[in-house]
Amino acid sequence: MKVIKRDGKIVDYDRAKIKIAIEKANKEVEPKERATEKQIENITKHIEDLKKKRMLVEDIQDEIEKKLMEYKKFTLAKEYIVYRYNRALIRKANTTDESILRLIRNENKELAEENSNKNTMYASTQRDYIAGEVSRDLTRRILLPEKISKAHEEGVLHFHDMDYFVQPIFNCCLINIADMLDNGTVMNGKLIESPKSFQVACTVTTQIIAAVASNQYGGQSVDMRHLGKYLRKSKEKFIKKITEKHGKELSKEQIEELAMDRLKDELASGVQTIQYQINTLMTTNGQSPFVTLFLCLDEKDPYIEENAMIIEEILNQRLEGIKNEKGVYVTPAFPKLVYVLDEHNCLKGGKYDYLTELACKCSAKRMYPDYISAKKMREIYEGNVFSPMGCRSFLSPWKDENGNYKWEGRFNQGVVSINLPQIGILSGHDEEKFFKLLDERLELCKEALMCRHHALLGITSDISPVHWQYGAIARLEKGEKIDKLLKDGYSTLSLGYIGVYETTMLVKGVSHTTEEGEKFAVKLMKYLRKACDTWKKETHLGFALYGTPAESLCYRFARIDKERFGSIKDVTDKGFYTNSYHVDVREKIDAFHKLKFESEFQPLSAGGAISYIEVPNMKNNLTALEEVVKFIYDNIQYAEFNTKSDFCHVCGFDGEIIINDNNEWECPNCHTKANGNFCPECGTKKPENTKKFCSNCGKELKENAKFCPECGTKAE
Repeated sequence: MKVIKRDGKIVDYDRAKIKIAIEKANKEVEPKERATEKQIENITKHIEDLKKKRMLVEDIQDEIEKKLMEYKKFTLAKEYIVYRYNRALIRKANTTDESILRLIRNENKELAEENSNKNTMYASTQRDYIAGEVSRDLTRRILLPEKISKAHEEGVLHFHDMDYFVQPIFNCCLINIADMLDNGTVMNGKLIESPKSFQVACTVTTQIIAAVASNQYGGQSVDMRHLGKYLRKSKEKFIKKITEKHGKELSKEQIEELAMDRLKDELASGVQTIQYQINTLMTTNGQSPFVTLFLCLDEKDPYIEENAMIIEEILNQRLEGIKNEKGVYVTPAFPKLVYVLDEHNCLKGGKYDYLTELACKCSAKRMYPDYISAKKMREIYEGNVFSPMGCRSFLSPWKDENGNYKWEGRFNQGVVSINLPQIGILSGHDEEKFFKLLDERLELCKEALMCRHHALLGITSDISPVHWQYGAIARLEKGEKIDKLLKDGYSTLSLGYIGVYETTMLVKGVSHTTEEGEKFAVKLMKYLRKACDTWKKETHLGFALYGTPAESLCYRFARIDKERFGSIKDVTDKGFYTNSYHVDVREKIDAFHKLKFESEFQPLSAGGAISYIEVPNMKNNLTALEEVVKFIYDNIQYAEFNTKSDFCHVCGFDGEIIINDNNEWECPNCHTKANGNFCPECGTKKPENTKKFCSNCGKELKENAKFCPECGTKAE
């Protein structure tokens, strides 16, 4: 049996601790009031006979008190309650020493694996984690209602980013970069005026990104369309200077050509500044800024040609990669790129198809960009196209006092996710019981989200001037409260969800890709969406349904439920739950049918959603990738490719490390082999059998293939 301590840590059950606790209480009472050795043993055996996989330490203590009362040891029970109270006081005085010391000694594996973008060896990262441990502890013990903390510990729900809850900061946002660049901003008490060139605009943008990242805990997005005007300013400046100096000697065409040469140099330098700065800046939370660059061409934009040039340069530089410490070009984690598909670039003969072809080439080698279908997005969001906030969190439509839609300068207050499979386990195959328990747990989630809201209510703009006073979100006065930006749907509060597939298996006994399962899954999603819409109507707050952002939560919920309920086929036995509405990775389904199936759920999950396609190395089959991109445009709002990106430490080969006939990792360029049975790049152990074939067309697949590059069938 596992025991969940008050700080959320899970430890092995130790029967000796029960005896020690009762014996300490025994010493405080008269001999006739004491529990005998046999009674102590019986109490211990009673707890073990409950045969629970895991118990909260409070529940164990409750059982001890109940048994003492049954033995009519009322005085002893009272002393035991006093003992518990005194222990609670000690815990309240200090509960973080050991976790912080383990962090400093780099022994805290949970934190080391929590965020791949953070290196716990760095002092700056350790500083953030130390603060996070203190915040998490205060949040569990003091700031959250006890029932919410208990629900989090038991895996009923997940209160995201608990390590930042002690501070009045929010999750993610769309930076109003247009306002900040056009009207100037202030950082660290210094006025930054509107840039006069593209290079300066890029530099200022990266400084804004860093400042914003240091004052929130989630991702941010920048719409690169707003830099088009600054590229034109640079061109006009070059033409003016060349004309002033050589106007009598050169024709207009020659001046234009020279200006364009200089402009291309500045364009490359500006984009490189963004890429280098984002990947080398360290924010106050110990990592590079989590930022998304939104690449969208709007035919109504007067700077569309300049923006096409910017997008092309961003894609070319991402395709090249960025050098690591060994001088090898690798795939940078940030900035994340989101590329918008529209009629003019959806690979159907449009003017800007060349950019989409470049985007596909980039995706094949560097995973990004992800793809948004403008056509499908307009259907969901009242005719609008806009960026997610960071990764996949989307805002709901909101209009200003003039009736104009507003997206930039808005944000998400926080996220709470519900564990759907746990409800399915508890309700068995009883659908009526499932929805009754779901109602109870949704109320808990709502209360938890209101904790997020109330934590921000009443704070003033001084808490983060770059957000509230100098344009990233608003232009409030110093000392002005931010309350109006928390209400009436201006910002969102997100209900996340995990495991629609597993829940369908538990309640209906079939996958949600079957006709019966799909019917239930859609019913469940509509039920969740209705709950959010109802809360929104009742409170006038921007509640939204959100395909949960934390992939690690898929493992946390599954681990908790397996320890409590044991191994359940197709549910807890896998070691993870399927994120949101996604198709189970083990199902035989091709890429096109997967996207088409999941597209049904994205409109219901309007607060955030993304679908994935796992693909092998597609650099030599870009035509197949382009076909999928065309399918995305016509069928689903938001999707991305997951592919592999390796490099050889010896020769610098940038591609896919192969497995040779001797079952060894081998660089296809210099033929360096790994020592032993482990990948020279990431240390991954080779599988026993590396030969596999497409079940549909028979093509031999590479070891890491997810889908057949010929016919798109999912690999077995």
